[in-house]
Amino acid sequence: MPNWPAAMLAGLTPGQIAVMIAATLAAAFVRGLAGFGMAILLVPVLGLAIPPREAVVVANWLGLLIGLVGVKRIAGQSERSAFIISALAVMATPLGVWLLAVTDPALARLLIALIALGSFVLVLLPKRPAHHLPGVLETGGTGLVSGVLTGFAGMPGPPVVPYYLRRAIPPQLARASMMTIFLATSIAGVVAALALGVATWREPLLAALLFPAVLLGNWLGTHAFGRVGEAAWRIFTGTVLGLAAMAALWRLLQA
Repeated sequence: MPNWPAAMLAGLTPGQIAVMIAATLAAAFVRGLAGFGMAILLVPVLGLAIPPREAVVVANWLGLLIGLVGVKRIAGQSERSAFIISALAVMATPLGVWLLAVTDPALARLLIALIALGSFVLVLLPKRPAHHLPGVLETGGTGLVSGVLTGFAGMPGPPVVPYYLRRAIPPQLARASMMTIFLATSIAGVVAALALGVATWREPLLAALLFPAVLLGNWLGTHAFGRVGEAAWRIFTGTVLGLAAMAALWRLLQA
């Protein structure tokens, strides 16, 4: 029998493990408060200690595990559009994986940065009128693009966040709907990685190591969500998306 704990931590220093746990705690807090952002914030940090591909798979495992916590309550609070977007995103995820495989890495980094920046710009635009209801094209396009980005960049959020944040709907409805979608995309990401043979036994073990920090951070963020007003919540979510966009641009300039 292999020594699984030792193999799981092979090549990782105590300092790297501490940074990974701290980053996971912070990213999970953002997820609990904003309803999104865990993978966007966590993958770059994990990628400093483990290969980027492995970091994406670990983040998808963590998203799947935390998404299952309270899934019945979150799904019950979600808008119907969340289930349509989720289904389309799941179907489109393999296309994103294929595009990543055939796209030049430099071009892929450019596209990811432009998508993240474009998403931030959309959030800054004036909110939709109170009576606005997204049409079939807007909802379908959001689902398909979210799925492609799940496979292409591990980033399902850029099309989903503006879809909900620009509308005059309660934060509780927007947050629950986004969480439902991101659970579906996490499942799709894990299944695609397994089906394509790019996942190993090490990623779920690393996810198990980090999951207690996810539980704690998500719990703290969820409690904070219940204590902030709608205006403060929207400012926070916009800031998170802006930081993610700047991080994507920084990685592009460093490439």
